[in-house]
Amino acid sequence: MPKPIPDPAISVIALLGHTDTPVDGVEDYCSHLSGALERLGARMDVARVPWFDRGWPVAMRRLARESLSWQGRWIVLQFTALAWSKHGFPFGVLAVLAILRRRRVRCAIMFHELHRHGGSRWIDRVRGVCQDWVIRKIYRDAELAILPDPLPTIAWLPRCDSKAVFIPIGSNLPYRMLKSGTNDKVKTVAVFCLSGPFHLAEELADISEAIRTATETEDQIRLLFLGRGTDEAKNDIARAFKNIPVEIENMGLQSPETISDALASADAMLCVRGKLYLRRGTAIAGIACGLPIVGYAGAAEGTPLVEAGVVLVPYRDGRALGVALARVLGDANLRLELKQKSIRASGKYFSWDVIAGAYVDSLMATEKMPIENPDLRS
Repeated sequence: MPKPIPDPAISVIALLGHTDTPVDGVEDYCSHLSGALERLGARMDVARVPWFDRGWPVAMRRLARESLSWQGRWIVLQFTALAWSKHGFPFGVLAVLAILRRRRVRCAIMFHELHRHGGSRWIDRVRGVCQDWVIRKIYRDAELAILPDPLPTIAWLPRCDSKAVFIPIGSNLPYRMLKSGTNDKVKTVAVFCLSGPFHLAEELADISEAIRTATETEDQIRLLFLGRGTDEAKNDIARAFKNIPVEIENMGLQSPETISDALASADAMLCVRGKLYLRRGTAIAGIACGLPIVGYAGAAEGTPLVEAGVVLVPYRDGRALGVALARVLGDANLRLELKQKSIRASGKYFSWDVIAGAYVDSLMATEKMPIENPDLRS
């Protein structure tokens, strides 16, 4: 918890739900943001609603007691579906907001997820409808909605609504300057995190096709797997690259400092976990390290990602991915250009100090508006 600041201009409580394991990206987000806010003379504390461990009735009673002292403070509720529901039906967040409204706090929502989770089963479709409804409901009830995608790209967002503000996410890894280029023969390609079993096979198929294509022109490639999901996929990785002339290293889950150093020492990053989009924290981490990124087009357009050092190819075209990767690995001038673009984009959009400044500006602007009567809200 950050140290108390005398008479802070803005005093915020970040309200979190269930802790994700083994890595909680939302908690890391709040930790980095808290430090940046403190540098600006603001304050952010972190509180949780422990519904997963203690059950909803106990968690709601505890929230009702704790929130008695929150009156007048900003509560920024951090939303993902699974943070507020074991099975992805996040109706519990509505009860949380009802308690906060009775306490007359100023309530903002940080939407780490903007849409439903995917899935083709009937239960997935029902869950998706519920998630979309909850997202729209909590948006209507919030005084301020913080959205990590540009507002024009969010189809469900009401137009000309002054409560919405676009603030990108930052990197959950420590900043490191790119150190690649010391070895002109062996080029290192980083793959930061893999998805779970449902998408793992297609991701490894795309990566293997890209590497096979890149090795047609690049003799020595070192493929570095690191982060969430990579240790569990060791056997699958070994099978996918059995007949491809590439050196494989799997670091698995490491400390943020170790991962940051490894990324900063690589020559490029492959991002194949779907189309590259602005809430992909692994890509933001690569940009913060000045790392050229090769990924799939279709979601980065119209976002600050296009100003970073990214090279995008048609979705699920593994060979095009490999051709683009080979071009990046084989052209030192291109890698330098992409590095410089990422450093500029990181400082302009993804720096935690810039993000914290946007938070302070948005909260202070909203404070000029009167608190609505909670009894009149829908």
